[in-house]
Amino acid sequence: MKIKEIIVVEGKDDTVAIQRAVNADTIETNGSAVSPATIEKIKHAQEKRGVIIFTDPDYPGERIRKIVSEAVPGCKHAFVHKKDALPKSGRGIGVEHASPNIIRESLREAHVLDVEQEEVISKEDLIDAGLIGSSQAKDRRIALGEKLRIGYTNGKQLHKRLRMFNIQREEFKKALMEIIQEEENA
Repeated sequence: MKIKEIIVVEGKDDTVAIQRAVNADTIETNGSAVSPATIEKIKHAQEKRGVIIFTDPDYPGERIRKIVSEAVPGCKHAFVHKKDALPKSGRGIGVEHASPNIIRESLREAHVLDVEQEEVISKEDLIDAGLIGSSQAKDRRIALGEKLRIGYTNGKQLHKRLRMFNIQREEFKKALMEIIQEEENA
């Protein structure tokens, strides 16, 4: 599988994992303090071939995603579930631990986030669903992010991410019902 866009990753191990899965070029941010020179490289890549941001499903990865997408509008986003980014042994979480099949699937589903999308799900809906301000909110947001393939978000980011991915009310309700059923069966 050949990827036209240049993939933004965090480090060398991510590049190796990507290249095991697909034929693609990468730009490594080398940590969450993304340098101005790296941002310029990513801007140039976006102009020439397009960019897919594919960072780890953790706080530093989300921070990098936010920095790059604010500086370079129109990038596609690919996400890997936390459960698919865990190492077989040892510590850490990251794209480098995902299987080639998971990486290919994530890249196939990459898409541009549209921040101008109309609100379909309100903040009140999120509170009513126990996704903000409840004891199980964080666990529910993690599960929702995986089911909808929008990545992990905190309470503040969730509303924006649902809008950016154009998640419709029915899709949201279906995922939420599955989460509630799983909680009840646990």
